[in-house]
Amino acid sequence: MLVAAAVCPSPPLLVPDVAAGAAPELDEARTACADALGVLAASRPEVLFVVGPAGPGEEPGVHGQGTRGSFEGFGVATRVTLGPSGGSAPEGRLPVALAVGGWLLERARWSFAPVEGRAVDPGLAAARCAEAGRELAGRARRVALLVMGDGSACRSLKAPGYLDERAAPFDAEAARALGAADTAGLAALDEALAHELQVAGRAPWQILAGAAEGAGLTGQLLYEDAPYGVGYVVAAWS
Repeated sequence: MLVAAAVCPSPPLLVPDVAAGAAPELDEARTACADALGVLAASRPEVLFVVGPAGPGEEPGVHGQGTRGSFEGFGVATRVTLGPSGGSAPEGRLPVALAVGGWLLERARWSFAPVEGRAVDPGLAAARCAEAGRELAGRARRVALLVMGDGSACRSLKAPGYLDERAAPFDAEAARALGAADTAGLAALDEALAHELQVAGRAPWQILAGAAEGAGLTGQLLYEDAPYGVGYVVAAWS
C-alpha cells in the first residue's frame, strides 16, 4: 500500500554542478525537494520506487539499487547512484530523470528503505499508468514513491517548446491536483494535450494516481514555478 509520495521536477539544472553560476535560481526548488523527501523518510517505507520519464534515446525499464548515472552529457563529471550502493553495481545507466532522483536521494542521505527505479515511456496511456501504479503499490505493506517529472515546456517565448497559451492552465490544474492528492484529477489529465505541451511528468503523475487509489493520502504543494519556461512542481503526499 502506498503510504507516502514525493513529487519533484527532473531537470539536470537541479544539480548545482550542472547549473553552475545559475544554481541559486533553483535553491527554493531544492529546499522544497528536500522537504518532500523528509516526508518519505518519516513514512517508514519498506521500499521506495523512483519513477521518472525515459528521455529521448533512453529506454523504459527497471533499474536496481546502486545503478550508476552521471551528468557527463551536460558537461560535468558529477556521478550518482540510485540509492546506496553495495558491492558491484547493476548493469546499465540511469536515465537522466532517475539520475536527478538519485542525486536528490544522495543529498538526503537516503538509507531508510531499499530503492528501485522505473523509467517509463512518457507517452504511456493513462490506463496503463494506473495499472503500473497499482502494481507498485501492491509490492509491499508500506510503499513510497519518488515521482520525477516536469510540467509543460511551453510557458514562455524562450521555453524549449516556445510559448503556448494552453500551457499555464494545464500546469495550474496539474499543480492543483498534485497539491491536493487528487487522484481523479491526475488521472483525467489530457494525454494528447500533455504530449503537445511536452509535459514529461504526465505519465509518472498518473502512475502515482494509480498507486494512491484508496490510500486516503493528503497532499501539500511545496513549490510551483516555471523559471525557464518549464513548469516545475514539488509536492508531498502522506
